[in-house]
Amino acid sequence: MAEKESADRDWPEGPGPEGQAPKVRVNDRRRIRLGDEAEGEGGEEAAAASEAPSLKPSYVEELEARTQAAEQKAADVQARFEQVRAELKRETDELRRRLAKGADERLAREKAAFITSLLPTVDNLQRAVEAAESGGSQEALLDGLRGIISGFENVLTQAGAEPFEALAQTFDPELHEAVDTAEVEPELDGQVTAQYGRGYRLGSQLLRPARVQVGRAKSESAGA
Repeated sequence: MAEKESADRDWPEGPGPEGQAPKVRVNDRRRIRLGDEAEGEGGEEAAAASEAPSLKPSYVEELEARTQAAEQKAADVQARFEQVRAELKRETDELRRRLAKGADERLAREKAAFITSLLPTVDNLQRAVEAAESGGSQEALLDGLRGIISGFENVLTQAGAEPFEALAQTFDPELHEAVDTAEVEPELDGQVTAQYGRGYRLGSQLLRPARVQVGRAKSESAGA
């Protein structure tokens, strides 16, 4: 409709009143772009707003910048701490596994060495049994038994176990196990008069107390 009206205005109208020139309509081809102008005004306002000075004091901006820098530094330190802790945990776990593996291997070697040291004694026992079954002399059998005992003692010594003597020693409940008692003279009261089983130590540790007989002085009534 607007284009039609504009087109109508392009052509002159009919003759005017007498003595007057015909009227000519002029078409105004200027375009009104309100949208672009509005957008331009909005952009200018945004630019003006961006260029407007900050209302915050300078020391506030400085404090905010320092706060952000401190927070970033704290985050970096925390991340580094987590990384170091993870590495330390991994290294600790690996060290624990290596130590456990080394301890197991050492225990297996020591056990194998101890069993190997017992094998000759087992062989001597077997030969003693065969000698007894074949009618060997009593002296030969005793010599074989003495060799077996000596072999056992050598194995115990190599393992660190040491026997200790209790005979004629003062009875010590920490080292001796009293099996029975015997009447003795008053000067022998409380002394070990017989030993039924030797005691053994492993360093400062008591492996087995000695099984002994303890002397008791005769009472006066019994003597009368």
